[in-house]
Amino acid sequence: MKAICLISGGIDSPVASFLIGKKGFDIILLHMNHQPFSDQREIEKIRDIARTLTHLLEKRVKVFIAPHGKNQAIIADRCDAGYRCVLCKMLMLRVADALGQQLNADAIVTGESLGQVASQTLYNIRVEQHGVSLPVLRPLIGLDKLEIENLAKSIGTYEISIRRAPSCSFVPKRPVTRASLKKALQEAQKADLEGIVQQAICEIRELDDF
Repeated sequence: MKAICLISGGIDSPVASFLIGKKGFDIILLHMNHQPFSDQREIEKIRDIARTLTHLLEKRVKVFIAPHGKNQAIIADRCDAGYRCVLCKMLMLRVADALGQQLNADAIVTGESLGQVASQTLYNIRVEQHGVSLPVLRPLIGLDKLEIENLAKSIGTYEISIRRAPSCSFVPKRPVTRASLKKALQEAQKADLEGIVQQAICEIRELDDF
């Protein structure tokens, strides 16, 4: 089995990827590159996380990088600010889904923990996965932050994840926490989310220098 694992430079997603890898999945890491809303340090963290997971799982993991920052800029320019985080996650999941279709993957994996941030409320999760064909696995969904941090420390990814890097400047001051599917789809249409997904897939690249 194969899983497309959405991987950030944070604490949660490397742990989720590891747990799914331990279940027997071949994991394919997909990092959404937030530049200019982040910087090159995020890519260096992804390289180190990939090395660590390769060692832990005793098989080389694949890593793909997809452009995301310029697409966030489109969302910021055209859409309701409160829906930025919801649209951002919708976009990530749809790119993961499209890549998964190309690579014959069986699932998408995220590091979401219920209610931890605005995009991870039950209402928003339901909206964000709309239109995604692959099942979305969330191995950390019921864990709290301390439990996830302890798992990260035990597998050796915690120190990588907490290395200093700019926080995402895309997050609005008042993100919606009870997203409406109708409203989200209207906002997605304003940004031409499907067109953005197709462009991102065309520009995706494999990271092999780790």
